[in-house]
Amino acid sequence: MTGRLVIVGAGQAGFALAAKLRLLKDDRPITLIGAEDVPPYQRPPLSKKYLLGEMEFDRLTFRQENWYAENQVDLKLSTHVEEIDRAARRVRMQDGSVLGYETLALATGSTPRALPAAIGGDLDGVFVVRDKRDADLLSGEMRAGRRLLIIGGGYIGLEAAAVARHLGVEVTLIEMADRILQRVAAKETADAMRAIHLRHGAVIREKTGLVRLIGEGGKVRGAELSDGSMIEVDFVIVGIGVMPNDRLAQESGLDVGNGVIVDEFGRTSDPSIFAMGDCAMLPWRGRRIRLESVQNAVDQAEAVAAVLAGGGEPYDPKPWFWSDQYDVKLQIAGFNLGYDETLVRPGMREGSLSIWYFREGEFIAVDAINDAKAYVTGKKMLETGIAPDKRLLADTAVDLKQLLS
Repeated sequence: MTGRLVIVGAGQAGFALAAKLRLLKDDRPITLIGAEDVPPYQRPPLSKKYLLGEMEFDRLTFRQENWYAENQVDLKLSTHVEEIDRAARRVRMQDGSVLGYETLALATGSTPRALPAAIGGDLDGVFVVRDKRDADLLSGEMRAGRRLLIIGGGYIGLEAAAVARHLGVEVTLIEMADRILQRVAAKETADAMRAIHLRHGAVIREKTGLVRLIGEGGKVRGAELSDGSMIEVDFVIVGIGVMPNDRLAQESGLDVGNGVIVDEFGRTSDPSIFAMGDCAMLPWRGRRIRLESVQNAVDQAEAVAAVLAGGGEPYDPKPWFWSDQYDVKLQIAGFNLGYDETLVRPGMREGSLSIWYFREGEFIAVDAINDAKAYVTGKKMLETGIAPDKRLLADTAVDLKQLLS
């Protein structure tokens, strides 16, 4: 038995840390602190099946509530940590109470960027999509014939557009950059996804920003865009990126950058404090990155659990992601940071293709659009270090399995 572990944040990473420790037969006292009033749950389905009404919330929770008591995990909901006292090794809660720790884990996640109030960000009818409360509020707006403006052409915005169109909502999506997905994907992937959305009736306006939202009686009614046009809207979804929740770390004097800086074992600059998931800035191939994905939250948390349980190896992320839009599944293996070359390979069935990324000749990532075989093959190559022959990769007569030999 060792001293208490306090986990700040009851999302994917926080729950994964607690659950893995119990699987490893680590019996230290654990307190898991969450700001929401519901037990830890999966977030990705919130903006998809849950918002569509195809999945009840109880199917999203990781475990039934009795699991926490049975596994001696003290789950504290509807509360948050206001301050970390590193010298005394305790945290101060919002009600002023304090909780001591031997080890502290920050799994605080990230927060969607909001529109400034000066341009209408505080009007009723302006939403972000991050947690159950957001999805519940938004579900009341998603009705056929209503007019939705989506600000931001990243994955969050595109997924929201797909759900809205499925429900018969009129969708206009604006992206200030030259194209959608500019920060995260190649032009070829963006072109394919744009075509899919246009086919489903969404309006996509690139190189178009928001000047201001227009309100009436405190409710959003329209928008002035950077091209001088005005459009009428009934509600707005803001998808302009997220910020790591690193306030606690920063105010307590931990090293922070674009998130809480950790080493390859998840330790912060204070050896008794760890960080993981969306809030953590981790080392990867000679640089520091922050990975916003469920896969990383789970894998990094489980790697930290192994360290806390007395073993563990350096965490070496093997990134993978996915995005569901309409009947399209976009699967991504690897991290395309710094790519300088792409190769497009048509899939075996209509509408499927894959985009393969290279940096200085090295294969670093693949986007697979309705092409599970390309995704699985690319992921295996990245995990095993196989370098694909570009000539064979470009030849659709060559079975992808041959590239694994």
